[in-house]
Amino acid sequence: MPDPSEILQGTLDLLILRTLELGPMHGLGVSDRIKQITRGVFVVKAGSLFPALHRLEQSDWIQGEWGESENRRKAKYYALTRTGRAQLEKEKRNWTRQFSAVNRLLESES
Repeated sequence: MPDPSEILQGTLDLLILRTLELGPMHGLGVSDRIKQITRGVFVVKAGSLFPALHRLEQSDWIQGEWGESENRRKAKYYALTRTGRAQLEKEKRNWTRQFSAVNRLLESES
């Protein structure tokens, strides 16, 4: 079984965008939700998560706004932008295409 901390290259953006499609949340909430939904297969550590969130914000795919977390601490909440929704659709199509290609390879006869 692969190490849960290893996320396939190029999938982190897709995971974050899809998670934020469910609604705005703070960074650690994004990480927790990804872990929960994937049943621990993908674990996004802060060292990967926050640079990715920053990169996605710079690309205008997500928008961050400071607020108060459940435990009354200052936290930045992220939401998907219109551009981010369009990018998510592109990412989903690309993932489906790649997944199908890998499946064909795995299922092919020697």
